[in-house]
Amino acid sequence: MALSSRERAALRAQAHHLEPTVSVGAAGLSPAVVQSLEDAFRSRELVKVQIGRNASLSARDAAAELAGAAHADVVQVIGHTTTLFRENLELRAREAARAARAAAKDQ
Repeated sequence: MALSSRERAALRAQAHHLEPTVSVGAAGLSPAVVQSLEDAFRSRELVKVQIGRNASLSARDAAAELAGAAHADVVQVIGHTTTLFRENLELRAREAARAARAAAKDQ
């Protein structure tokens, strides 16, 4: 799924305050890093990844490979940090149900 420039801008704004939740070290893109990214995508749609300075790949190359491995979109790459997005319909359904329950409780 390709993001439009408007969607990408909105996601960049949402990601601004996020801390990196996945780190890529000198070992590069190991299966453990990909699994860590998958775990992060189970609980959120937007994930920041810190690429270590000793990593064997550039930040742009690492972002592209991680996005391909996780079936996600690269939102941005700044320095050694990249932000990835993957739509999670199950998560959105849970949030909608939670909001509906809160609205019903308020009435």
